[in-house]
Amino acid sequence: MLEDASKRSLGPWVAANVERGAIVHTDGWRGYAGLSALGFDHRPVSQRWRSEERKLILPRAHRTLSNLKTWLQGTHRSASEKHLPVYLDEFVFRHNRRRTPMAAFQTLLGLGAAHPPSTYAEITADVAA
Repeated sequence: MLEDASKRSLGPWVAANVERGAIVHTDGWRGYAGLSALGFDHRPVSQRWRSEERKLILPRAHRTLSNLKTWLQGTHRSASEKHLPVYLDEFVFRHNRRRTPMAAFQTLLGLGAAHPPSTYAEITADVAA
């Protein structure tokens, strides 16, 4: 797990999880500065909306992450680390059914009828333990 998004944290994390010499595409965040010095082919891409480079690399991923951030900030205002997995589960559920709203509704009805409600303790339990 990363402590923060600083250069001090990101460099060692990338080095531990990505093969040396790999092409690493990132946004322009300064925390990624120094990846080239660690042996990676670092290719930062500007995240400005009109950037032509950005449109070529993972456009759907950018749109999905943008939608996630907007949804979290707009609907929930913020998401604590403790509850983030539950918020992400909800986002994935909604995203995967975004083109079939009735299927989402029917799935929720079926799940609600077949399973007892989750308790707060179950939602916030540390699943890694």
